[in-house]
Amino acid sequence: MDIVVEQISELTRKLTITLPKETVEPALAKAYAKINADVKLKGFRRGKIPQSVLENNFKEQIQSEVGEKLVQESYFDAVEKQGLDPVVHPEITEHAFKGDGTFVYVAMVDIKPQFELKEYKGLEVEKTVIEVKDEEIDKEIELLRRHQAVLQTAEEDHGIAMNDVAVVDFQGFHKGKAMKEVHNENFSVDIGMHRLGKDFEEKLIGLKKGDKTLYEITFPGDYPNPLLAGKNVEFKVDVKDVKVRIPPALDDEFAKDIKPELNTLADLREDIRQRLQKTKDEALQGDFDDKIMHKLIELNPFEVPQRLVNYEIQEMLKQSEENLKRSGLTFESAGIKLDDLVEKNREIAVKRVKGDFLLKKIAEVEEIKIADEDIQRGYQRIADQYRMTLDEVKQYFKRREEILPFMNELHNEKVLNFLRGQAKITEVAPTESTEQASA
Repeated sequence: MDIVVEQISELTRKLTITLPKETVEPALAKAYAKINADVKLKGFRRGKIPQSVLENNFKEQIQSEVGEKLVQESYFDAVEKQGLDPVVHPEITEHAFKGDGTFVYVAMVDIKPQFELKEYKGLEVEKTVIEVKDEEIDKEIELLRRHQAVLQTAEEDHGIAMNDVAVVDFQGFHKGKAMKEVHNENFSVDIGMHRLGKDFEEKLIGLKKGDKTLYEITFPGDYPNPLLAGKNVEFKVDVKDVKVRIPPALDDEFAKDIKPELNTLADLREDIRQRLQKTKDEALQGDFDDKIMHKLIELNPFEVPQRLVNYEIQEMLKQSEENLKRSGLTFESAGIKLDDLVEKNREIAVKRVKGDFLLKKIAEVEEIKIADEDIQRGYQRIADQYRMTLDEVKQYFKRREEILPFMNELHNEKVLNFLRGQAKITEVAPTESTEQASA
């Protein structure tokens, strides 16, 4: 095997690999012998087809199959001989069987960046601290009363009010044309929950059973539903029924109904406080980790392989596509241009790739490794999150392709935990946007 290496960039190598006749001819002969034994051509007995006839009929297929096999069998030996450390599958740009009996192919290989860690211990990071307010507990209790309330049909002259449930038929129109995806019959609108948007619900306030109305809503460009984002939509609405809520009394019995182990309303408030505080702390933990990673990347600049960045972008696009599918949409039907989405995600992908390399480098320097108890905790967390048994989780991760990303995630988490312990933390009050995000 002959290998010629060209440096295309700091992290990209072009390998031109030539396999000798002594390797290629037996592989071709074996493939032709197999197809001779398997296929049947008119006028020839199975296994007795002349080589020239086989080549006329199957040469392209044989060369494609044998070429792919030769690449698979030789590529890893080639990069090992050159001392390269690839980070993603190569791009095979050229391959050909030559007249002299050799096989030549070109592999574009992105290699692992080599860099020295600069600063990673004692990172100065601000950590937002948010305490649960009494108003938040009050709001949570009202939500619980809402869920526990009895629904009953409203009086005929009752106008739709906050916390009512309106049963409606609706049809959306854009530029005079009915939108088939924006249509429903006997749809329950829980007034105050804003599942169809605040504007849609507010237009229903005051209407009575039997009322019909027509109104227009302008959706902002960043509206979560891409089908409606940036559009003026006219809604034709028919109110079929109105139901009012009769909430339970706010007393100790209510607390016991929510959680039998609680005795008083005060116990319920404390239980809610602890739960909300845990949720806020977990939400802010992600923000704190992002700050650590941002600081780490800022203090340790280096180039990353573009093919690895492109792979990360493709994974992000797959996730976006799956999210749209759950709403019955595609990129095209949602009016999303793939090129725009790729560029929008590129910076995030670069940071993810850099962050992963940095965490792996720190793990190597600090000798941070995954222990069995780390894996067990990871299994337990997934079991709790998805309401699975530990055996079900372990069975799921028996497949190699599933366990590797999971182990990588656990390893990175352990390194992040090390960085948290080493960081110089300054606790700060939340900004308005941070407080809203954690609410």
